[in-house]
Amino acid sequence: MKSKILTATLSLTIGLSGFTYTTASAETLKDIQQKQAENHIEKSKKNKQVKEVQGEQDQLLKELDKLEASLKKTTGDIQTKKNEIAETKANIEQLQNEIAVLEKRIEERDALLKNRVRNMYENGGAVKYLDVLLGSQGFGDFLDRMISLNIIAEQDKTILEEHKRDKEDVEKKKQQVESQLASLNSKLSDLNSLNSQLKDNKAKKNKIMKSLRSEEQHLHDDIGKLVEKDALLADQEKAIKAEIARAKKEAAERARREAAEKAAAAKRAAQQKEAAERAAREKAKQPSRHSSPAPAPAPAPAPEPSYEAPSAARSFIFPSAGYVTSQLGSRWNKFHAGIDIAKAGYVPIHASASGTVARSYTSSTYGNVVFLSHYIDGQLYTTVYAHMRDRAVSTGQTVSQGQTLGHMGSTGHSTGQHLHFELHKGPWNVNKTNAVNPLPYIQ
Repeated sequence: MKSKILTATLSLTIGLSGFTYTTASAETLKDIQQKQAENHIEKSKKNKQVKEVQGEQDQLLKELDKLEASLKKTTGDIQTKKNEIAETKANIEQLQNEIAVLEKRIEERDALLKNRVRNMYENGGAVKYLDVLLGSQGFGDFLDRMISLNIIAEQDKTILEEHKRDKEDVEKKKQQVESQLASLNSKLSDLNSLNSQLKDNKAKKNKIMKSLRSEEQHLHDDIGKLVEKDALLADQEKAIKAEIARAKKEAAERARREAAEKAAAAKRAAQQKEAAERAAREKAKQPSRHSSPAPAPAPAPAPEPSYEAPSAARSFIFPSAGYVTSQLGSRWNKFHAGIDIAKAGYVPIHASASGTVARSYTSSTYGNVVFLSHYIDGQLYTTVYAHMRDRAVSTGQTVSQGQTLGHMGSTGHSTGQHLHFELHKGPWNVNKTNAVNPLPYIQ
């Protein structure tokens, strides 16, 4: 009868324990699966944004190629115009030499004409011509004098016409050269302005391209973080299942141990009682010859060992030696989700409680980090050990309380050797909403 009661008690204990673990684990795993679904949606969104940004970059690259081609053409046109200007300046120099010759000829004619006019004024001008004709010795002499005077007149006329033509030619050449040079300078100015505008547009588009590439890099970083979160969630899911199985097995073993201890205690009590009763019966059968002291009372049965389930507040230990230099709370306008323990030297880091390694890897922020999953009294806890110098455990490994996980270091986002220790009541998440102050649990 007693054996049946003990068996029933053991079965009930194990059954209730399994119910607790199953219910709690289902809620925890459902929460992790929900986080994974949210991450998947976020990753899809980020990947879509990456494609959009890459599309914008492709379009911008085409525009930059066109700008580069325009700049190349404009640079060529500018060089052509510069060559034309150099050639025009050479022509101008040649024309200036020609103009100098013309101007010298004009100057000489001016002197000749001025001298002729002065002579005409001093000698009476046309009257002297008449005197020359009238002073002829005969008709033949008259004709000779007339022809000579006509020749002189024609020469004067030719000089005047050449003088006028040379002056007009000088002015025309000056205007032509100046107009050509002004036109070339104007075109060169326009080309320089266009070149400057194209360079400005190219600089602006390069700036946009740099911004797009930076945005793409940020998106890839975000996707990388989401992938890392997914991996951590998947590892946590495996670790939680393994930890629940370990905790259930441990609970069942504990329950069997309790039942066995209770059965042994009951058996000892029954044996003691039976021995006492037998001694009393034997004594009653013996004849009483003389008075004797009353028999000593039978020894009281040993008290049954009572089992007290481990409390979370007593199930964690300090993870390392050192001083707490920073506690949970706001720090540097950010939420500091744990405590910092600092100590110089080669300081070992220990598992704060028995559990399963959810993840052991190198993070960009945590540095060398180990995540442990613990199941205590049907409650999931997660501890985080960050900035370690090295790691001595691997993902999926079962560890015991006090086991060495690695050594204190300053990897990741760290300004000096210390252990950043976090305790989460539930699974770890990126927003660290489950973080609790570790001190009440480990003191």
